[in-house]
Amino acid sequence: MYLSTIDKPKTANWKGLSGNVFALGTVSLITDVSSEMVAAILPLYLVIGLQLSPAAYGLIDGVYTGATTLLRLAGGYLADRTNRRKAVAGFGYGISAAAKLGLLAAGNSLTALGFVITADRAGKGLRTAPRDALITLSTPSGDLGRAFGVHRAMDGIGAFAGPLVAMAVLAASAQGASQSFDAVFVVSFCIAAFGVLVLVLYVKDRPEPVQRKEPVKLALLKDPAVRKIVLAASLLGLVTIGDGFVYLLLQKREGLAFGWFPLLAVGTSLVYLLLAAPLGALADRVGRLKVMLAGYGALTAVYLLLHGPLGGWPLLVLVVLLYGVFYAATDGVLMALAAPVLPERLRTTGIALIQSGQALAYLCSSVLFGLLWQFWSPEAATRTAAVAVVLALITTAALLGRRS
Repeated sequence: MYLSTIDKPKTANWKGLSGNVFALGTVSLITDVSSEMVAAILPLYLVIGLQLSPAAYGLIDGVYTGATTLLRLAGGYLADRTNRRKAVAGFGYGISAAAKLGLLAAGNSLTALGFVITADRAGKGLRTAPRDALITLSTPSGDLGRAFGVHRAMDGIGAFAGPLVAMAVLAASAQGASQSFDAVFVVSFCIAAFGVLVLVLYVKDRPEPVQRKEPVKLALLKDPAVRKIVLAASLLGLVTIGDGFVYLLLQKREGLAFGWFPLLAVGTSLVYLLLAAPLGALADRVGRLKVMLAGYGALTAVYLLLHGPLGGWPLLVLVVLLYGVFYAATDGVLMALAAPVLPERLRTTGIALIQSGQALAYLCSSVLFGLLWQFWSPEAATRTAAVAVVLALITTAALLGRRS
């Protein structure tokens, strides 16, 4: 079997998208407003406010994404075993919502803050694979790129709005820094709780069941195609540094005022929002692997620009533009690329396996980049990351472009 066969061009057909895709997109939109309210100010708060070193920030940033690897697998396995993907996803959304209130009690305690962040990411770990599996099971195979593109575009609306809402809350609170952050956390919880309500009321659990064939007896990792996708996804995760590092490096280089810092995330999210659906559709037509590799090419350019000759507003605009292109071309496209080779009965587990590999690799990436920044230099760290992305691209093209 050729992996490239799942990349063959398709005729555009937006009618293939079901209401469930849009309902799930609405839930993600609302939830991302909540989570990005916190995420947009967290790097600045940790590094500038709490004076964390780059290495310490790298550890927390890695934990933020990578420490819930086993929960991703557990969520995927539980959803497949019980065939209740909506319930598992809803439980994950609920944990993340409750964690927003935990930020109120954490204060300046790094231990408490780490626990709350881990709880929030645990919820994300549980919900992501069941949610993506619901999208694949609600969409014809030929429209998967469009489905994930539309979902990620709606997700991007939330990511775009979240930092703006946070800035508005901070401005409206007109109190001390501590009270202003508390106001952001309370509003974030209320928005997240509303997202859970939308999921309960409007998302259907596999509204269009697919007729099952004989039970799949072969373990997922015994399938060469699945092994290659997991390996490629993990490798790409290993060469991807966190958003916070990119924005902190820009802020440090350009002396960006703290009040403008959240707008870097806003700009990236706006580009992502505008391009996620079109690039998803393009992936269905010209090949999902090609679009994904091009996205990582944009990431390479971002790393090189961080310490290149360009400066000022042109640098900020170009980095934000390319960073948004990277996310739009890779986030949903990878899942669309993987879905057709995963058996339906183990679809959620397979997606969780891929995402877990990426998350664990990302944990390593954040820690390593933080250490390179602190003990070598930020310039050397970003240039090393750029070289690593190029090597990962070559390896991924070789893995996913050959016969399984």
